[in-house]
Amino acid sequence: MGSHRDDATSEVVLSALKFNRHTFWCGQSGSGKTYALGVVLEQLLLSTRLPLLILDPNADFTRLPETRDSSDPEAAETIAASDIRVLHSTRRDLPQLRTRFTDLPLAAKAAVLQLDPIADADEYNVLLHADATLTGTPDQSTYITALRASDDPGHQRLAKRIENLQVLDWDLWARGEVAATDIVDERPQATVLDLGGFAHSAEPKVAALSVLEHLWARREERRPVLIVIDEAHNICPPVATSAVEQALIDRVVQIAAEGRKFGLWLLLSTQRPTKIHPNVLSQCDNLCLMRMNAPRDLAELADTFGFVGEHLLAESPEFRQGEALFAGGFITTPTFTRMGARITEEGGADVGVPLPA
Repeated sequence: MGSHRDDATSEVVLSALKFNRHTFWCGQSGSGKTYALGVVLEQLLLSTRLPLLILDPNADFTRLPETRDSSDPEAAETIAASDIRVLHSTRRDLPQLRTRFTDLPLAAKAAVLQLDPIADADEYNVLLHADATLTGTPDQSTYITALRASDDPGHQRLAKRIENLQVLDWDLWARGEVAATDIVDERPQATVLDLGGFAHSAEPKVAALSVLEHLWARREERRPVLIVIDEAHNICPPVATSAVEQALIDRVVQIAAEGRKFGLWLLLSTQRPTKIHPNVLSQCDNLCLMRMNAPRDLAELADTFGFVGEHLLAESPEFRQGEALFAGGFITTPTFTRMGARITEEGGADVGVPLPA
């Protein structure tokens, strides 16, 4: 990963085998968290055949296939030859991130349509039976056409709700194109989902929900994948603000609790541990901590990661950019680290302050 913080000649190595445990990665803004995470993902690409699924809200990893001129030639060649698929929402000239409404499970469809099974019992029941009668409808446009063509008044009401919510206008829907779940099923070495460019605030969450629900539905296949969730507070916050967000939280909590035995492993990256649902955080066995100033956050880490001494966590406010503490199953002993150089290009970086000429 780099070198020991106090000994530049001594390398820090993580055990790739121990990424079959959930990992928590945190550091406040400006700590170098995203850059450092890229270092680890690159090394996983170089050293393992573990497929990576990267939920990327800020397009930070969309340039993962692009290597730097300054990189080690052998490592750069290996990365360049890797099967890395990037599905975009921020650029229209490249392969797009799409999913299918009809592939969502019933509860997820209801969340998208803001249907509560009790408060909206009649419409929810229509959706339940429409799901059974319209199975095989290829996309949401023909789905609503089939609803409209029905003589059932309930089908008509459901069609009207979909139209009133303008769900059909979302850019997210595949409309006959390849969906993200199709790509994930192929298990490339890395699949990057660029979540940041959608117009409607629910679209990135529905995109994430679609893929996570798909992986969970096929969990018995036991095909390992490391699910990397950058800015994870957007996906699994402590309290939901919408039905879609609640569905996401419920699924991530279940993957955190039960996914390991099926090969569904999480790597969650965020600025503060208190912004992550506690039932997810408590399931993490590996920790990377970068600069963190807030005493409340350090206390939360001390409670959750009891195997890390508080005196080690207390050094975090003094970390320089790019310095980290690794602890947990993927390293033999808690270690202060100076992160190494990236092989690939960053999708995003800090904007400099304009200075006078």
